[in-house]
Amino acid sequence: MTSADTGVLPVGLRIAVLLPCYNEAGAIAQTVAEFRAALPGATVYVYDNNSIDGSREIATAAGAVVRSVRQQGKGHVVRRMFADIDADVYVMADGDATYEAAAAPDMVGAMLAENFDMVVGARKSEVEAAYRRGHRLGNAMLTGLLKRLFGRSFTDILSGYRIFSRRFVKSFPVLSEGFEIETEISVHALELAMPVTEVVTAYAARPEGSVSKLSTYRDGWRILRTIFTLYRIERPVWFFGFIGGLFAVAALLLAFPLFLTYLETGLVPRFPTAIMVTGLMIVAVLNGMCGLILDTVVRGRREVRRLAYLGHRAPGDFAADRRG
Repeated sequence: MTSADTGVLPVGLRIAVLLPCYNEAGAIAQTVAEFRAALPGATVYVYDNNSIDGSREIATAAGAVVRSVRQQGKGHVVRRMFADIDADVYVMADGDATYEAAAAPDMVGAMLAENFDMVVGARKSEVEAAYRRGHRLGNAMLTGLLKRLFGRSFTDILSGYRIFSRRFVKSFPVLSEGFEIETEISVHALELAMPVTEVVTAYAARPEGSVSKLSTYRDGWRILRTIFTLYRIERPVWFFGFIGGLFAVAALLLAFPLFLTYLETGLVPRFPTAIMVTGLMIVAVLNGMCGLILDTVVRGRREVRRLAYLGHRAPGDFAADRRG
């Protein structure tokens, strides 16, 4: 994608670059400088999350607007950023200088040209140290699971490089606390059927002295748990229906010998088993009914979120205003 494809960004467009930061003294100045160079008219915000290595002072000296978030975790930081900042377009990346800031103008241009609500920077790296095989495998597995559960997905659901429209940011109820926030963002876009796209961007190794905060197994487990939690919330019929189906199958398997005995003798000699079968079937029916009731609740919640989303203007409208 080139600038010719997306056009020149309109003068006066309010672009906010949002950079979560936790102990990124070795990279935050470079990150701020790169985004200021790529988007000269944008305001770069660094939200510091209890850094103890001087990241705040370094980011301030680099020209960023620095604010603090005391609750530890990236999800808390994103919640605060989305609530505080008022802009036409939001560019979110990490403060570790790994994402390609030079790609931001074309990504923003694509959003404005096609009225996308989110443009995801799908990571591509030729450097093994930048994107380790274990993380690639985990990302692929989680991406495949999300597609299987929700029917659609992205190629890189864990990318922290994203461009958001105002209507996405202001209709998104952030609930996550940590690095599972990217999964929640992806599910929100899929559930509301928002127009989204992906752009392949370079992914670099961290600068010397910068250390990753990711834990492959701990964060992978939290993301996996988030996917199943969101599936339970957003697809209650299938979730509780599956559980109810398991109980129903178990009840039928236990009931079959009893039924054969009754046909042969006219008696039901194993009363404890018969009582268990009845209880299992009741639990199965209750699960099915819970799924149906919760599906109605979820539909109402989705309609409210959709109305909140429609209460804001499309990205292209802001661009037209600025050009006018």
